[in-house]
Order: sequence, then structure tokens, then C-alpha cells
Amino acid sequence: MNEVVETCDVAVIGGGPAGSTAATLLARGGHEVILLEKAHHPRFHIGESLLPMSLPIFERLGVAEKVRALGVHKRGADFEANNARGFNTFAFDRALGGSPPHAYQVWRQDFDQMLFEHARVSGADAREGHAAVRIEQHDSRNTCIDVETDMGPRYQIRARYLVDASGRDAFLAAKKKLRRKNDEHQSAAIFGHFRGATPRTGEDAGNISMYRFEHGWMWMIPLPDGVMSVGAVCRPEYLKQRKGRTVEFLLETLKRNAAMWQRLEGAELIDDKVRVTGNYSYDSRQMGGPGWILIGDAFAFLDPVFSTGVYLAMSTAEGAARLIDSVLRDPRSEAALLRKLEKRVRKAMERFSFFIYRFNNPVMKEMLGNPSNRLRIEQGVISMLAGDVLDTPTVLWRLQLFKAIYGMLGAMNWRRWRAEKTYRRAQARSDFEGGDTPPDSA
Repeated sequence: MNEVVETCDVAVIGGGPAGSTAATLLARGGHEVILLEKAHHPRFHIGESLLPMSLPIFERLGVAEKVRALGVHKRGADFEANNARGFNTFAFDRALGGSPPHAYQVWRQDFDQMLFEHARVSGADAREGHAAVRIEQHDSRNTCIDVETDMGPRYQIRARYLVDASGRDAFLAAKKKLRRKNDEHQSAAIFGHFRGATPRTGEDAGNISMYRFEHGWMWMIPLPDGVMSVGAVCRPEYLKQRKGRTVEFLLETLKRNAAMWQRLEGAELIDDKVRVTGNYSYDSRQMGGPGWILIGDAFAFLDPVFSTGVYLAMSTAEGAARLIDSVLRDPRSEAALLRKLEKRVRKAMERFSFFIYRFNNPVMKEMLGNPSNRLRIEQGVISMLAGDVLDTPTVLWRLQLFKAIYGMLGAMNWRRWRAEKTYRRAQARSDFEGGDTPPDSA
């Protein structure tokens, strides 16, 4: 029996924040869009902490009030410090430029489902339980996607443009052999959700808290209904030691930081469920080509220390939607627009990566633990934490100045700096397969 063949202007693979954002904007622009999600919402996803620079995107999508209703108000991030309180708060209302003064923490399964349903309401044909299994591109405006469903027969879509927002599956990048492991940085994570953990007090109650230990860093993210997301991002060498003792290993790891454990004593790990994931840092050799583009985690993923994932995914999706709208009207602009968008996204990743790669370096620890606002450098760092890394000159030159000061301090402490850098690169070359955040069965 012949397969059913459907046609559309744009096919989007993946119903996460990137895919739903692109589908919403393209459908609003008058294009016929089919959005494919292989699972069914709500489905688990890590990454509950959002950045202030995401809020203008929510406004443009028309979901700002929905996000507010789902979220915990987050006015900043705090980092462990050797002072009377034991931490420094980097409050977003001190940022330079025009970034909003707050963000939110959300349950990702609820947030992702809301965005997916919003894409459907906006005019996209949004389908759950539909998985792209094979792609064949006949020419730049004729891509065939074979789709398998969990409720019916296989069918085919013919699209004028293909958007891969498949997340860490990196469906198209894998098919085209574009994905490459980051040779500068690799980490793995172990995490769970707790009830009864101690939040910060007052206006800091919704903040994300960051802690360090000798093998990486830890997070505490307040979520709705008194739940706290807690986990550790570790060097792969350390996480390999768990050997089937996943729950015990997480608790033992969290006890390695006394200040964090003080907030967790007496808290309950919900359902005794612990998750593990690895191979965090990668990118693709190119973002797109004639008739196709990679967005969100399908293109690249950074270590989550600064909660950049959702912002970069949705920001890139906005850029991709503008690009596709232009290209479907005038194909001659495609190559130039792709180059411009890819350069912009890589610049953002590069600015975040400078801080990410060095987060565990003793020099960076000292600079974040004892921040100085001379020449408003601390405020520049806060702006980076808010996600403002692209278009604000007053922020960008202060980030450059921060890098220069870091370099000078590194030269003064070159033995410790070099030891950390050597170890980081060695860990980036190690192998660790931790799955794609399924419940750990060990």
C-alpha cells in the first residue's frame, strides 16, 4: 500500500521550546507548518531555570502571562562566597542595558507543553507521537520526511523547508555527520527533585543557588509547590564512580558541600528518583544549508551552569523563523542570511563559554566570590548572567575587560590555572554515556 504523502511549507522536527517557537512564528507569518514531536506532552526535560532575556521573547510570542502563571519568580542567582551570609547575590535588576530585572524557574514539562499548545493555537499543525525516521532532500525546496506514529500508519511529508529542533537527538546533524564533541569541555550530571529543602529568605527565595565542590558544581532551583531541583554537574571521571549506587551517590555528592547540605538536611528525595545524563557539550560544523536549519540543542549544547539552553534555543528559533520567511519569499538571500545567523549564535555561545569553561578554575572562583564593580564590571557579569551577550556595547566591552583581568590574575597564579586547564581538557577527551535523562535504573 502506498504511503500517504502530505505537503507543507515548513516541517519542524521536535516540539520543545525551539521547535514550538519557530512553528508559532512561521504559522503566524502565513506559512503552512507541520510540527512533529515524537513523544507526548507533558514529557520530562531538565533545564528549569530561565534567563531574563527570554522574557521579551515570551512577550513577542504572546505567552508572557502563561509563563508567569507557571513559574517561580527569580530575581537573580547566588554563588557561594566566603562572607557573613555565605553567598553573593547577583541581582538581575543591577544589569546594564535593557534586560528585564527578573526571570522564572519552571517545571519544564509544563512549560514545554504550554509552548507546544500555543504553536497549535497559532496555526501550526502540531502532532504528538509522530517521529521523523528518514529524510531525503531532492532539492533545496523539496525535502521528504518519513514519519512513524505510535497510533497509526507511516506517512511522508514533503516540505519546502526543514527545521531540526530535535534536541540532543540531533537528528539531522547525526544523519549529515555534522555533530562534533567539544574538545574544551565535557561534564555529566546527576540530579533529583526534593521536597522540604530550605529556600533563601525574603526576595531571594526564588533564586537559583550555585555551589562548588572538588569535582564540579551543584545547583538548587526552587520550583512551584515547594519542590527544589537539586543536582551536581561533574567531571565524567567522578560520575563513573557511582557503579549502581545512584541514589546514595547523589546524596554523598551533595554532602561534599556543607553549606548546600545544611539546606537539604531533612529534605525528601521525591519518589527516590535520580536521573543521570552525560555528553553535555557539543556543536555542529554548520547550522544550515539550502532548505534546512538546525536550532536549539539540535545545533549545539553548552554546560548548563548559566541556564543558557532555553534562551539560546528560543532566540535562535526566532532568527530561524525570520530567515525562513525571507528565503521562502526570495531564495537568493538564503546563504547570506544563514551565515549571519550562525555567526551571531556562535558569538553568543563563545561569550558564555568563556565563563563556563573556567567556572571551576580557582581564578574564576575568586573573581565571582569577591566581585568588584570598578568600571561596572560586576554589572557586566550580571548582564551576561541575564543573557545579554549580543547587542549591548556597554555590556560587551566590560566582558572583554573581565577577560583581560582574568588573564592577568591567571598569569599571577599560573600553576593553579594551568593545572585546572590541563585537567579540564583531559576530561573533555574522556568517554561517558549517561543517556538522555531517562530515569536511572541502577
